[in-house]
Amino acid sequence: MSVSAVGGAEALDPFRPLREGRYADGTVDIAPESLRPAPGARHIVRTEHFDLSGRGPELIVRHVLTADTIDEDLTGLLWSELFEPGWVRGADSFERIVTGVVRTTCADPLDAWTAFYRNTIRRLDECVGDTFTGSGCPQGIEGYAPVYTRARALCGDSVLELGCCFGFLSLLLARDGIAATASDVSAGTVGLLSAVAARLGLGIRTLVADATHVPAASGCADTVLMLHLLEHLDDEQGERAIAEALRLARRRAVIAVPLEEDANETFGHVRTIDLADLDDWGRRSGRPYEVAEHHGGWLTIDCSV
Repeated sequence: MSVSAVGGAEALDPFRPLREGRYADGTVDIAPESLRPAPGARHIVRTEHFDLSGRGPELIVRHVLTADTIDEDLTGLLWSELFEPGWVRGADSFERIVTGVVRTTCADPLDAWTAFYRNTIRRLDECVGDTFTGSGCPQGIEGYAPVYTRARALCGDSVLELGCCFGFLSLLLARDGIAATASDVSAGTVGLLSAVAARLGLGIRTLVADATHVPAASGCADTVLMLHLLEHLDDEQGERAIAEALRLARRRAVIAVPLEEDANETFGHVRTIDLADLDDWGRRSGRPYEVAEHHGGWLTIDCSV
């Protein structure tokens, strides 16, 4: 059997207070393994890191992770142990479980998320070279490390990252001395990034904005990045986001996508994109461009001409 989150849930909140050590929002009930599910829960599966049960429409997850071990590899663990085998389905379930697991590693929400970010950045620093051998959808830190490395090499003095999600790349760029602005459509995600960046002492700007309509001046940044964003947008939205990137970039627009055979719905992907699509977008931009394959597909467009 497999289960997924259903309607009626409270809004996803990375700073939600815990209830007796549990992250509970009406759809998921997440806690360390020391807190057992309430009586009446039906057990589904036990994996290396997670114990999954259900009670009505609610997903109950117990985990073994701590503040010392929590990092972005959590996404890969959840995918391989619960979602890829089909025990759990749905992007909403995935996001809520990620949030709940991180939150329940510390009583204080900012302490929990700061540990998640610090551990991830440390692991990204440790990942040198081409550690991910596939070109599809990277999972976890080793999958994204070479993507971030290539993106960092393409950046100018100022960068606007569209669809930044957790914003790890923008934090790395800020640490490199680059003026970085991280943008995402999710106000909760941007608020989380702002709070953690301040805790880490990394001066990035943040902006809540839809990538198809960004409230910023034309040519506002040397480089505009859209890394693994377009697979989350339909055809029309994608065209508009590319047009925005070209408007906002003073020197270069950099687009990266996973080269998937099937769109991964767990990660919120709604379509697949191939090298021919990237070449078509580059050609229609009317500007010099380059298409490459490096742990996925890349389109770099020269906006200085």
